[in-house]
Amino acid sequence: MTYHLAGDSTVAACAPEESPMSGWGPFLVDSVAGPVRNLAFGGATTETFIESGSWVTLLSEVEPGDTVIIQFGHNDQKQPHLDSRGGYADRLRGMVAEARDRGARVVLCTSVERRWFDGDQIIPTHGDYPNAVRDLAHELDTGFVDLTAFTTWLYEDMGPEASRDLLCHFAPSEHPLWPEGLADDTHFHERGARRIAAYVSKALRGIERRDGDGPAKGSVFVH
Repeated sequence: MTYHLAGDSTVAACAPEESPMSGWGPFLVDSVAGPVRNLAFGGATTETFIESGSWVTLLSEVEPGDTVIIQFGHNDQKQPHLDSRGGYADRLRGMVAEARDRGARVVLCTSVERRWFDGDQIIPTHGDYPNAVRDLAHELDTGFVDLTAFTTWLYEDMGPEASRDLLCHFAPSEHPLWPEGLADDTHFHERGARRIAAYVSKALRGIERRDGDGPAKGSVFVH
């Protein structure tokens, strides 16, 4: 079975000049039993992923029994026509249908949360988009991984200081590729990307156990 990833920069592999920034997708292969095709790219929305041809490319190699994992929202929320219950949900619904037509198991993920603290608590930044994915996964009876909930818990459990190490924070001159420093609370350091990928792999095992061996419609797995 192959795992096929569709998503934005928080899933994608980053360019070498952006190292050690990374989405979680490149590290999924470390903890799943099959190969991983990661077609996610920076700035992607449900719309641009389709319009760029990336979705057709992804589907072209999907075989019955494969798993298609979809995570969008960070950039969709910036586009009024991709509102959570409109253009965004409509495109996700179409992706699920097309992947299932090829015999794949589909897993919808909510967006990883941004690390924005107010005291010791994370400020939710995705509005209704996570709820839209939760509702859609229930409506379509598809696999589901709640990365918004997981990353919110992870950051709060570690606290404002320690959780900074999961993302790309560098003081000036600390890292040769970021000589002016960086304070990025959206994009992961490789350390954080590995943590998210490990959680996704555990969630996938739960979904696969519930579904059995075949490409079932998909049982919901909620953090």
